[in-house]
Amino acid sequence: MKLLQALTWSLLPLAALAAKKSPKVERFRKFHERALSSSPLKLDDRDYETLTNAPRNYSVAVLLTAMEPQYGCQPCREFRPEWDLLSTSWVKGDKAGESRMIFGTLDFADGKESFQKMHVQSVPVLLLFQPTSGPGAKPNAQPLKYEFGSSPSEAGAVHGWISRNIPDGPRPPIVRPVNYTRFVFITTMILGLLSIIRVAWPVLVPIIQNRNIWAAVTLISILMFTSGHMFNHIRKVPYVVGDGSGGISYFAGGYSNQFGLESQIVAAMYGVLSFATISLALKVPRIEDPHKQQIAIWVWSGIMLGMYSFLLSSFRIKNGGYPFWLPPF
Repeated sequence: MKLLQALTWSLLPLAALAAKKSPKVERFRKFHERALSSSPLKLDDRDYETLTNAPRNYSVAVLLTAMEPQYGCQPCREFRPEWDLLSTSWVKGDKAGESRMIFGTLDFADGKESFQKMHVQSVPVLLLFQPTSGPGAKPNAQPLKYEFGSSPSEAGAVHGWISRNIPDGPRPPIVRPVNYTRFVFITTMILGLLSIIRVAWPVLVPIIQNRNIWAAVTLISILMFTSGHMFNHIRKVPYVVGDGSGGISYFAGGYSNQFGLESQIVAAMYGVLSFATISLALKVPRIEDPHKQQIAIWVWSGIMLGMYSFLLSSFRIKNGGYPFWLPPF
C-alpha cells in the first residue's frame, strides 16, 4: 500500500505538467476545427480573450471591424471580402493546421468590452498575435498592428505581412475564385462583335481599302506626333500660362519646354502646310482653266509662304537667337 501511495505521489507532478500543457494544445485544436467549417472565425468578447490569451503556441490574426450600417465604416466593407478570401484560402491550403495560424473577426457589435479595453478609436484594425511558447516564440505578448493607411488594403499585401511575422511553416497561397460572370460577359461581347463584323463586312471592305481614308489617318497621326502630342502626355505640361502682365503665353521659352495649346497651334500650321502641298501637287494640275489654275498656284503658294513665315517666327519666340526668318512675319 505504501508503495502504491509513493508511486501515486511521484506521478502527480507529471500529471500536473500534462494538465498544464494540454489546454494550449486543445485550445488550438478547438478553434482550428471551427475554422475548417467557417473561416475567419466570428468572435465575441469571450472567444477573443480565450483565443489571444497567453501562453499560446500558435499565431492569431484578428480583424477589428464595424460592419453595422449605423457606423458607416466604408473601409471595413471594402476590406472584408479580401479578408474573407485570405482566411479561406489559408485554411483550405493548410487543413492539417501545420502553420498553426488562426484567423478571426471581432465586430464592434459583438466585442464592445474588448474594444473598450484596447481603446480602439477607429476601424478597421488588424492585429497579429505571435506565439509566446514553442517554436518561433516571441517574449513580447503585445500584438503587431497592420497599418491600413500606409499599406495596401488587399489580400496579397496582408498575406505577405503575416507571412513575414509568423514562425516558419506552410504559407498557403491566395486562390481567387473564377469570375464566371466576367467570363460570360467577355465571351458574349466577342461573339457579338464577330457577328457584327460578319454582317457589316461588305460595307467595311470598301472603307478599309480606301486609300484616302488611310492617307488621312496617317497624316493626322504624323501631325499629332511631330507637334509634340506624346511630349504633353509624358511631361504633363500645362495648357497655357500667364505672361505676368495679365495676358496669356502661348509658346514656352526654350526648345525643351512647350504648352498644350502650343502643340495644337504647331499641328494646325503643319496641317495647313501639308494641305497646301497636296493641293499644289494633286489638285491644281487637274484644273483645266489656265487662268483659274494660275490663281490657285498663287493662292496656295501665298498660304505656304505665310505659314512658313509664321512657323519660323514661332521658333524666334521660343529662342530669340534663332537666325532665320521669312516675310511677312
